Amino acid sequence: MSRQHVVIVGAGFGGLQVAKSLRGLDIEVIIIDRRNHHLFQPLLYQVATSVLATSEIAWPIRQMFRGSQNVRTVLGEVVAVDRQLQQVKLADKTAFFYDILVMATGARHMYFGHDEWETSAPGLKTLEDATTIRRRILMAFEKAETEADPEKRSALLTFGIVGAGPTGVELAGMISELARRTLVGEFRHIDTQAARILLIEAGARLLPTFTENLSTYAERSLEKLGVEIRKGSPVTACSPTGVTIGSEFVVCNTIIWAAGVKASNAAAWLGTAADRAGRAIVQADLTIQDVPNIYVIGDTASVQWKNGTTVPAIAPAAKQQGSFVAQRIRHRLAGRPAPQSFRYRHLGNLATIGRNSAVIDFGRLKIRGWLAWWIWGVVHIYFLIGARSRLAVAMSWLWISFSRQHSARLITQRDSEPALHNRENELSSES
Repeated sequence: MSRQHVVIVGAGFGGLQVAKSLRGLDIEVIIIDRRNHHLFQPLLYQVATSVLATSEIAWPIRQMFRGSQNVRTVLGEVVAVDRQLQQVKLADKTAFFYDILVMATGARHMYFGHDEWETSAPGLKTLEDATTIRRRILMAFEKAETEADPEKRSALLTFGIVGAGPTGVELAGMISELARRTLVGEFRHIDTQAARILLIEAGARLLPTFTENLSTYAERSLEKLGVEIRKGSPVTACSPTGVTIGSEFVVCNTIIWAAGVKASNAAAWLGTAADRAGRAIVQADLTIQDVPNIYVIGDTASVQWKNGTTVPAIAPAAKQQGSFVAQRIRHRLAGRPAPQSFRYRHLGNLATIGRNSAVIDFGRLKIRGWLAWWIWGVVHIYFLIGARSRLAVAMSWLWISFSRQHSARLITQRDSEPALHNRENELSSES
């Protein structure tokens, strides 16, 4: 009997967890991803705000499995799945047969029917996005330094963040600290502390998945950092010259999108039902309806949780789903009954606001302030891959804490280079 083939599409948290759990078994495991690295997305905003270097939060997939002879890595872009032939098809016309398929293709930015906004308001899902945003932020200060027109200078020093979830709050806090602490004294013709940071939220409060008192604390903390918060009005337009909040136009040269995500095209490839965000609706065992050998996990799966809600699109959830799928596969190969239903264990919500300030919701236990910031840091360092990355990130954070200087303030693209990769070809790993 030939060896079973398990194909995993996407090397994010969920896909990687499946592959790690299947190492050493008498099966063929094939990981397909359009990038050659696994990305620790929770710290991606720190690359965008020049705190960390790209190499500190991303690792080559091949390196992680170099000693696992039954795991193969393929660099390629999936464009279709043939359920009848049990094949995954790539853009270069190659195809891979599977006995078991795990779709962990993640999510991309959602502009609520206005994809044309992406050029003016890039989102934050990939290393390319992070370096693009970092370039735009740093170039805004550089251009302002030589801009003689006061109105144009003001536009350059205005930064708009759309969406006040954890990513938006973290970006707003770090950009404010960059302008009001890190860059102070480095320019001769502008006062970086005069930069205007707008955090725009269509809803009634910041961090809507957190408790109200933690949301209030986060809002007050951001205001102390000089962030201007606009709540209760949606963004109705984004352009190279500014952002429209409701009916009010605000001149703003740098806009960052943190307002929503949309699942990859996995549901369409599989020909299965999807929710409004495009996530494939899965059964209790994380398979799609009537197809017991296809699993969908992570940001691209709609998994029922409690009180009619779905499992949140966060890294711990994806990892738990990956472990569950791997367990089912291992039991199936051993001829043992497999667990029938995925049970999500919520570990809490965490968000950092600025240096020495964060909020943590562990259910009954709520923590805020400097203690929450240290816990947040320890948790994130723990989940990084490899001692080198843990040490590098810890040293970067310690350096910033004592010197207030960001360690990765590099402009790595010229203005003439494309600002963003083609969204139509985007297939990001899940967060």
